[in-house]
Amino acid sequence: MINKYINKSLVLASSVFLLASCTPDTVEGNGIDQGPIDASFKITKTSENHYLLKRNYSNYLNSSWNIDDDGFNNGKGEQNLFLPDAGTYVIQHQAIGIGGVVAGTASETVVVPTSDPISGNMVQGGRFDTPAEAAKWTIHNISASGAQWVIANKKATIVASGSNQQGIYQAVNVVAGQKYSIDLVASSDTPLINTWFEVYVLNTAPVNGQDISGTIYRNINTWDGCGTGKFKGKVSSVGCNGSKNGGVYTATTTGTVYLEIKCGGGTVNSLSIDKVEFRRMQ
Repeated sequence: MINKYINKSLVLASSVFLLASCTPDTVEGNGIDQGPIDASFKITKTSENHYLLKRNYSNYLNSSWNIDDDGFNNGKGEQNLFLPDAGTYVIQHQAIGIGGVVAGTASETVVVPTSDPISGNMVQGGRFDTPAEAAKWTIHNISASGAQWVIANKKATIVASGSNQQGIYQAVNVVAGQKYSIDLVASSDTPLINTWFEVYVLNTAPVNGQDISGTIYRNINTWDGCGTGKFKGKVSSVGCNGSKNGGVYTATTTGTVYLEIKCGGGTVNSLSIDKVEFRRMQ
């Protein structure tokens, strides 16, 4: 009985020793997140209107970039950036650590002295910053009521209900055979319900009381799965591209066309747009 007791004690003691030997003295973190890290980066001008963004460190999992408050989008440690319009831009970089947590944010400013002679924005008042810019747009009343675009606070916002819709548009001069890229920033603080948001290029001016149709160049459509949660970013990123044309319009004739943005739906409380772009492609 004594020998059997001693043997069990030895086995127990050995087990405790092995457990103690395998246990680290200290535990750093919980294994599913990461503490603050340096997200700083450099901006290098590579040619006129072209820049290279390069993060200074790589001790984290991923990078997310916010260009001129367009919203953060996943990216790489090095990003090529084309800024075709003259102006001052704030560039933000987020370092994404373990567990997808933002572990650091850094900002830099770049001043673009001149607009690109080919790809400069052809839309007038696309930022809705001033009353003069707002006046560049014309309201297209499709439904008699129940939908309204309001231009204020440096953006255009639509409120709609009851499946009613309204558009805004402006004339743009194009050249036959030339390709043009279309994009804009859209945001909503609340999920959209039964909502369509569509961008068209029309050969004739819209008529009040009449809907429009044709090729959709950018869209957000809750039936296709976009706009069902809070969002902000270029529609090329946050939207659905139903026509699969990549937001590229090819002019069939030389002359005036009409860029229209229309929206409607069951419940649209706070869909806003900004930085509307219509650019000639090089």
